[in-house]
Amino acid sequence: MEENQEREIVAMPRIGDKAPAFTAKTTQGEIKFPDDYKGHWTILFSHPADFTPVCTSEFMTFGKMAGQFEEANCKLIGLSVDGLYSHIAWLRTIKEKIEFKGMKNIEIKFPLIDDVSMNVASKFGMIQPGEAATQAVRAVFYIDPRGIIRTIIYYPLSIGRNFDELYRVLIALKTTDEFACAAPADWRPGDEVIVPPAGSCGMAEQRMSKSDPDVTCHDWFFCTRKLDKDEVLKKVLKK
Repeated sequence: MEENQEREIVAMPRIGDKAPAFTAKTTQGEIKFPDDYKGHWTILFSHPADFTPVCTSEFMTFGKMAGQFEEANCKLIGLSVDGLYSHIAWLRTIKEKIEFKGMKNIEIKFPLIDDVSMNVASKFGMIQPGEAATQAVRAVFYIDPRGIIRTIIYYPLSIGRNFDELYRVLIALKTTDEFACAAPADWRPGDEVIVPPAGSCGMAEQRMSKSDPDVTCHDWFFCTRKLDKDEVLKKVLKK
């Protein structure tokens, strides 16, 4: 029985799966996922505990960047296995007392889930007993407007997330969808993209490179295309 319970706790959805549905109390009222988030991208992320320093630095950064994510039509949802009153007190402390790396007076306006029961954390595989049996690891789930999980990133308890990368992944996902391409290593808006999507190259790409001056085929399996930064941002922001 104990083995089955542990297996249930560490189970997690995979990229391409439908995100698990849930209803939860949050610092912004009750939410029903995915119903309340249809038509939007969503980043659902977990942190180990309120009133801890690494988590505080992360929430301040999420709060500072919330406008950027909103501009990209992406909603943020936070989660830990703390209760609602703890969340409220912690977020008030962040706004009123904490200053870090030039950030201060940071108000968190996105919902933070009360998950004392570990119900949502268990559905998403955020509780990993090898790391901690009573705290959620630093998980990040990118969920598209259809409710499909598109990217999963996990960090251990001791390391804060790279927020430039979290935002870059969102913009890259939306770009590859919008332009039917793939993003090479370290891609950022304005860089060349891979065309067509990786794994489907061949003679068609050679013909494409001759007919489209923006396409360069370095070999039969590796073709790139210039993609203007302004064109990318026009397509992916507020969509």
